[in-house]
Amino acid sequence: MIQTERRQITGFSNPTIKRLRSLREKKHRKREGHFLAEGLRILTEALDAGKTPKLLIVVEDTELHPLAQKIEQATFESGGEVIETSEAIIAKLSGKSNPQSIIGIYEDHPTALDTLDRSASGIWMVAQALRDPGNLGTILRTGDAVGAGGLILIDDCVDPFSVEAVRASMGAIFTQKIAQAPWDDFLEWLRSGEGQLIGTSLNTDKDYQSVQYNAPAFLLIGNEAQGLPQEYEAACDLLVKIPMMGKADSLNAAIASAVMAYEVLNQSRK
Repeated sequence: MIQTERRQITGFSNPTIKRLRSLREKKHRKREGHFLAEGLRILTEALDAGKTPKLLIVVEDTELHPLAQKIEQATFESGGEVIETSEAIIAKLSGKSNPQSIIGIYEDHPTALDTLDRSASGIWMVAQALRDPGNLGTILRTGDAVGAGGLILIDDCVDPFSVEAVRASMGAIFTQKIAQAPWDDFLEWLRSGEGQLIGTSLNTDKDYQSVQYNAPAFLLIGNEAQGLPQEYEAACDLLVKIPMMGKADSLNAAIASAVMAYEVLNQSRK
């Protein structure tokens, strides 16, 4: 039976609240196959992308924004559940002292590497051993901005469905395809079709604006601390350097990915 009315929860010890709080941990997200997204903007982006929450949590005794009302109605219509609870409980779920007034629980949606259509976009983001969820979320957001086909995570990367990564993506978690693979599997897949692998490195003299990029371009960003392993650099079709005019020897991984993505985009626009 489809729910048409909210369910109220008032206690921190409620089993549903305990289960939802557990989604802040990767092992529980993997077990449940769900993740938590918070805030009206992100949930609206999800709805625009055709994603509705399996469970929606709203603050009790609060008039919802018209967009939030639309999300609530879509949740009911898709067979999801709507819970109203206190702001204190929502703060526990979000992990913030000043939480958003609306939280959605969604099914995670990783994509198998061999199902990606590389011809769907001229730009693809690739991240190797990324450790910071804020960087990962920002790279997703950049990918959405430049019309990238998605993000391919290589080796042991931070979970893209963590609360912090979802928050930093500003909704791009719902618009970008996300695939994960070991390096050897990725390289075998890449070489089975068209695609230019472009790495950023200090071990080259090629300025990032001095070369020609070809679609589909796969922009490979390395680990925040170590950069790309030597053998990964050797496998790239192009290695380029972003010039550093001051004392810093490199950019933040997410910033570097944005600089590269917009250079590739600008070349294609010309």
